[in-house]
Amino acid sequence: MALYEHVFLARQDLSPQQVDELVERFKGVITEGGGKIGRVENWGLKSLTYRVKKNRKAYYTLMDIDTPPAALSEMERQMGLSEDVLRFLTVKVEAHEEGPSAMLQKRERDDRGDRDGGRGGFGDRPQRSFGDRPDRGPREDRGPRRPRDGEGE
Repeated sequence: MALYEHVFLARQDLSPQQVDELVERFKGVITEGGGKIGRVENWGLKSLTYRVKKNRKAYYTLMDIDTPPAALSEMERQMGLSEDVLRFLTVKVEAHEEGPSAMLQKRERDDRGDRDGGRGGFGDRPQRSFGDRPDRGPREDRGPRRPRDGEGE
């Protein structure tokens, strides 16, 4: 059996329970075909970069799958026929990642809030404006300006 990561996008007008029912239906197809499902992550309702089948948002779901290719093909066939699934992508991997995916780690990082107190800077560094450059002094301290080629003649 081969290892796969599978992501699918479900319509925005579904309820989270209906998305869970879709996941269970596709899990059943894989287990009937002799495969196993690892982790399943619901990434929630996210905005799409562009409209897909008249939808501006979609529910994203990641599944780690260990299955023979025939069962995977059957699941993808059923996803293609389902009106609730907008898009899906399956990638063959050497090993499944441990722990939460990058998307869930990003969500946890975003949930921590504004750590710099709204200053907009980085850590303890003061926020500078565009003209504040510490490596250059005022013009008078640097001496006269040299003309460029073709200037001042």
